[in-house]
Amino acid sequence: MLELKNVHKTFKHNGLTIDVLKGIDLVVRKGDSLAVTGASGVGKSTLLNIMGTLDPPTEGIIRFENRTVNDMEEAELCRLRNRDIGFVFQFHHLLPEFNALENTLMPALIARASKRKSADMAEAILVRVGLEKRLNHRVGELSGGEQQRVAIARALIMRPKLLLADEPTGNLDMATGEGIINLLLQLNAEDGLTLVIATHNQRFAAKMLHQLEILDGRIHVEKR
Repeated sequence: MLELKNVHKTFKHNGLTIDVLKGIDLVVRKGDSLAVTGASGVGKSTLLNIMGTLDPPTEGIIRFENRTVNDMEEAELCRLRNRDIGFVFQFHHLLPEFNALENTLMPALIARASKRKSADMAEAILVRVGLEKRLNHRVGELSGGEQQRVAIARALIMRPKLLLADEPTGNLDMATGEGIINLLLQLNAEDGLTLVIATHNQRFAAKMLHQLEILDGRIHVEKR
């Protein structure tokens, strides 16, 4: 599904060159569940952003379903992100003035689905993640775990082929985080959703089919 070849990412700050990724080679197959681990600042988020086409590599090739992402125009990249790739972040980035249903249906509206169809799709996925009784509650009325479930529902409404989750349990207590990870793994097992999670939590990482660690800008170890 997704292939990275010799991916480098370099940032320049105050005249200094910072090499974050130094030649990443990675293949993610359809239906995989993959944990990306490593200390803070090693490039986990950078890698996920590149995988999701949010940030281009400084060097290297990204291929998604046999299409070279590097060659795509921005409009095509936007369509790819909207329809085929879902994103879940540590900070939910929900819109506080809207309720759970309205937050969830946003990607469908962006894809120009009708408001009625978008609402139906949003309700169906919110039921799937266990929020059928919270549809009309605004963000501030939801717990941290419920907010993260809304973020997951929003990421899944377009039925993406790939879900990228960057520290999705980082702001949650252990029990709530466990529920979020189990939900993602359930979607992986039942729907064949390809799942890549960046996490510090080794216990959660161990639940994934594959695990890799980033050390000094490279994939240091991969467990299967």
